[in-house]
Amino acid sequence: MSALDGLEVRRTTTAQQLADGLSERIMAGAFGPGDRLRESAIAAELGVARNTIREAVRILELTGLVRYEVNRGAVVIAPTPENVKALYTARERLETAAAARTASPTQLEAINNAFDELVQAAKTGDMSEIVDRDLAFHQAIVALLDSSRLDEFYAAMTKELRFYLTVLTKSETPAEVVAEHQVIVDAIRAGDRDGAVAEIRAHIDASVERLVEMLR
Repeated sequence: MSALDGLEVRRTTTAQQLADGLSERIMAGAFGPGDRLRESAIAAELGVARNTIREAVRILELTGLVRYEVNRGAVVIAPTPENVKALYTARERLETAAAARTASPTQLEAINNAFDELVQAAKTGDMSEIVDRDLAFHQAIVALLDSSRLDEFYAAMTKELRFYLTVLTKSETPAEVVAEHQVIVDAIRAGDRDGAVAEIRAHIDASVERLVEMLR
């Protein structure tokens, strides 16, 4: 008898469905930056258990869409130009340092696979999947640093990056997303480390400029 006998795998939980729905409304502006997500009020309006709402909000916290504040509870993040620049500066430092290294055959294969998956996601037009594959591609680049600690640090950053990438992908087509990453992967495949660093820096700088403009 297996230790996993009787374990049921559900494709999505009620909490995940609620988190997805709340996420869509946050992105649509139904909840503004700094707004509280009152668990009791949401539970009462939707007719679901408060514990389920709490779990959904925790999922949103992991994606970086909300954060918990003392005496206020869960609130929608309120991005500022300073926050964006600080986050993307940290991202640029990691990714350019990684791109300056020579990829091993295994690492290059991982980057190629991640890019191919981004291309496939772009063909579906599913923006959520595109964001996931976008982040996975950049995570594969950071892996060139050969540091599990830095991998974990970057993975933690992606929770907040996911929010900003979701905002950015609404202002461009899937084909444009692929094109932005094509030049990066081409430089890495060619062993052009200086070129890869330059393309990543240009990509990140352009993202920051667009995000800051949106915030203004």
